[in-house]
Amino acid sequence: MRRLLGRVLSPLAWVLGTPLVRRTLVIVLLVALATASLAFAKFDVNLLLFRLERDNAGPLGLRLGLDLQGGSHLVYQAVEEGGAKPTPAQMEGVRQTIERRVNPLGVTEPVIQIMGDDRILVQLPGLKNVEETKRLIGEMAVLSFKVREYQPDGAFVDANLNLSGDDLDRGYEGVHPTTNAPVVYLEFGSTGTRTFAEATARIQGTRNCLAIFLDKEELVCPVAEEAILGGTAFISGPDFTQERVRTIAIQLESGRLPIPLQVVQEWGVDASLGSDALAKSLVAGGVGLALVVLFMVLYYRLPGLLAGLSLAFYAVLVVSIFKLFNVTLTLASIAALIISIGMAVDANVLIFERMKEEIRGGRTLRASVEVGFNRAWSAIWDSQITTLIACVILMWFGTRIAASLVVGFALTLAIGVLVSMFTATYVTRTLLLLAMVAQVGRRFPLFVTRDNIPAAARGASALGERS
Repeated sequence: MRRLLGRVLSPLAWVLGTPLVRRTLVIVLLVALATASLAFAKFDVNLLLFRLERDNAGPLGLRLGLDLQGGSHLVYQAVEEGGAKPTPAQMEGVRQTIERRVNPLGVTEPVIQIMGDDRILVQLPGLKNVEETKRLIGEMAVLSFKVREYQPDGAFVDANLNLSGDDLDRGYEGVHPTTNAPVVYLEFGSTGTRTFAEATARIQGTRNCLAIFLDKEELVCPVAEEAILGGTAFISGPDFTQERVRTIAIQLESGRLPIPLQVVQEWGVDASLGSDALAKSLVAGGVGLALVVLFMVLYYRLPGLLAGLSLAFYAVLVVSIFKLFNVTLTLASIAALIISIGMAVDANVLIFERMKEEIRGGRTLRASVEVGFNRAWSAIWDSQITTLIACVILMWFGTRIAASLVVGFALTLAIGVLVSMFTATYVTRTLLLLAMVAQVGRRFPLFVTRDNIPAAARGASALGERS
């Protein structure tokens, strides 16, 4: 029985071990994963410690940008006071404050990010009441302190304290002087020091605590073991982590020194306009892809047909990457995607022209395929790497001027270029090698015209053609 099983498994292991079969299995696996990710608009999958959840409202469950879904686009700039520029921690605090204020509005996947040194981009898909949102965002963060006194029944009362963010000189993360545990340090000015000393003397040795609020949201409520008279203290806790300590410190900074904001860019997109643009863009992309495939088939014959199959795989793979990595799809992204399709075709053209030269030089079809890919790779790499460099420059430039469309275009183009390199040099090559195995791939007329077939090969019966 063992010998019989060995005789059955040995050929299977040999077949699966060949490079061509492995390449084919990789492509089949990628196609299956990409198709499965697009087949379900909404899914929630737990893979060991990794959770993948998508619930976007766009077609195929894609995340649509502001220009396709409709909504509001705002860019805020921090107003410098006294010539002092805001620090990165202060800008991060402002971003978190805006995020807290926007989330209760029910906006689907708002985009709130720092652009450059002093600007914040706010994109609110589907939001109609823009003026109310501007008023809410434009308000400066308010940091306040209250004494929390617990009652015998377990309830508590927060008593107002004449202490605010104006009295706090500094809030920053650090470590405990003896245990090295993460803590948050507070430093008060002269006026704040007196009030803080009175408050800590009031609650020392009790379970009452000093509640700290930012925009009426409680950040932390520490107790005091003794009165703190020097104006410098630290807040510790058994559940304090480095991340939580950093977050609290940033929130304290955002309320300590409120940064005035002013709107420097504002525009809105109607939802019907976005859906119409999406429909027309998809039609344009489909027509363009079909024309490219038709040209490749008519001009390059069988390799052109296989390149068309590779382009179809490219389209499915790119769209699935957009979905799995939650890339925002905008009109600029669609334009970049169409451009990358043309670049993928350009790589195939370089390869097929090299193959023609090798066939005219008298090589066999399989050798022409191998040599054609190897010799075209340097040209493909040089052209694509320059495009990737341009994408990096565009992304840097877009973040500096808060141009999200530029950033989206560059990111999508970079993804398309990387995937096109894979499909042109791996998928198309595998399909051609599979064609070599089949009889259909052994006929010169399916690759080049009769004038380009070497004279020595025109009468070879193994090629399936009679002179």
